[in-house]
Amino acid sequence: MAKNSKAIFLPRKVQKNLELMGEQIKLARKKRKLSLAAMADRAQCSQLTIMRVEKGTPTVSIGIYARILYALGLDDDLLLVAQKDEAGNALVNTQIMNRNEHYEDEYDVFG
Repeated sequence: MAKNSKAIFLPRKVQKNLELMGEQIKLARKKRKLSLAAMADRAQCSQLTIMRVEKGTPTVSIGIYARILYALGLDDDLLLVAQKDEAGNALVNTQIMNRNEHYEDEYDVFG
C-alpha cells in the first residue's frame, strides 16, 4: 500500500525549501566529485533515493537526509534546524514579562 497521499502535498514555501535543500545537497555532492553511485554507497541507500533527495521529494525520511549529510561530512548542519526559533523565544519572553507583571502587582505596597 502507498504511503499516505496527504504527505505529498505541502505548503508551497515548504516544498520550495525542500527543493532548495536538495539543490544544496546535490551541489555539495558535486563539489566532492561524488557520483550518484558513490553517494548512495556512502549513505547506504539507493541512487533513486539520492535523486529524490536532490529533487526535494517530500516523502524521503529525515533519517535518509541525516545519512546523506553524514556521508558528505555535513551532519552538524542538522543541529541548525530550529536553532533560530524567534517566534518561540518571543513567546517565552512575553510569558516571562506577564509573570513578572503579575508578581509585581501582588506585592505592590504603593498600589
